[in-house]
Amino acid sequence: MTTGRRPKTRLGSLLGALAITGASLLIGLPAHADEPSAGAAAPKEAPRVDLVLDVSGSMNERDIQGKSRISVAQQSLNDVIDALPTETEFGIRTLGANYPGNDKTQGCQDTKQLYPVGKTNKVEAKTAIATLRPTGWTPIGLALRGAAQDLGKGETTRRVVLITDGEDTCTPPDPCDVARELASQGIHLVVDTLGLAHDDKTRQQLLCIANATGGTYTDVRTQEQLTDKVKQLVDRSNDTYAVTPVKTSGADKCESAPVLAPGVYSDREKFSEHRVYKVPVKSGQELRASVSVGLDRAVARDYGVLLQATSATGQELVRGTDAGSSRTDVISTGLRWSTSDSKGYITTGPASSSSAKPETTVCLVVSNSLAPQAGVQADPGLPLELTVDLATASSAPEGAAMGLGRGWILLLTLTLAGLLFGLVFGWIARWRISVWREN
Repeated sequence: MTTGRRPKTRLGSLLGALAITGASLLIGLPAHADEPSAGAAAPKEAPRVDLVLDVSGSMNERDIQGKSRISVAQQSLNDVIDALPTETEFGIRTLGANYPGNDKTQGCQDTKQLYPVGKTNKVEAKTAIATLRPTGWTPIGLALRGAAQDLGKGETTRRVVLITDGEDTCTPPDPCDVARELASQGIHLVVDTLGLAHDDKTRQQLLCIANATGGTYTDVRTQEQLTDKVKQLVDRSNDTYAVTPVKTSGADKCESAPVLAPGVYSDREKFSEHRVYKVPVKSGQELRASVSVGLDRAVARDYGVLLQATSATGQELVRGTDAGSSRTDVISTGLRWSTSDSKGYITTGPASSSSAKPETTVCLVVSNSLAPQAGVQADPGLPLELTVDLATASSAPEGAAMGLGRGWILLLTLTLAGLLFGLVFGWIARWRISVWREN
């Protein structure tokens, strides 16, 4: 019995040692999980969207897949409301929905808040939409002013989504002038326009409204397209409301390009154009930049966008590209570059003392290979959003090496554990065979 117990005691010791060895090795491994960065500032305000819907008499026309324009708009809005993000404050304003008479003076005052901007009761909002019947005139300019009041003022971008099937029939005020007026007030208001009719006068007016406020224009042909576009605009408001882009204007050469600090910037780029911006990058910093080009009109197939970081002399440092061949709404790309790679490039700034950190002038070049489809207006340029950030440079090679090192440590741990387990298992097998032979 004593002889039989002793191997078990030794086995328990070996297994205990194996567990301790494995645990000590595993405890020594650094953690792999990425922890969320502390100190991230929460958004001050919720995203706010006011949808302005044309309910004038012409919305009775049945020319969208055999359905009336108003029924298409109502169904699309129901789908949008069902998909609303919980944090989005959403409202609806109508124009031409309440006055059925022929008095133009009175009809051109017909704009009303159908559902207030705020947290959305989906049942109430959809019930209100179901009651709409095309009735009156088209006071777009007055409705835009009302929408600005609905949304109020604040530090973050507010969005108006205008759906209409025609131009304003109630000028003055001219809706383009109203859009410029709102933009000049600095209230961070963006107006996106969606046209259900396709005549040139309506298209020009809606483009003008969108351009004045940095918004987009979409020529809508189907119910699915209307639903998808409104959802995207609501989502875009939800994604970008925390930071209001600063308007800038890129140059065609680095020498005359605007100098950008970390932030978010908006611009417009013509088809197949190059726009250049400058970013001073200090030693020990890493430049992180991304660009998104909004395809707010129909473009030809096979397109791309290119973001380059070059030196002041034009030598390429790094690039990011994206390409596509079918209709989309945004095409984006980004890049990262550290001053540790700046050897041989021209720098700017004082470097006379050992403690001084010279700056490298990095030129960010945004290019596109976009072309408009036949009959699509080329001007103004496509909306562009550029994000610039400067962070402490991370050493990618060291990071990779450290990751590889951690992998080798883990492999070594598993190898040792397997070896010890094999020795223990072999020892047990030999002991059992010897006991069996003795018995």
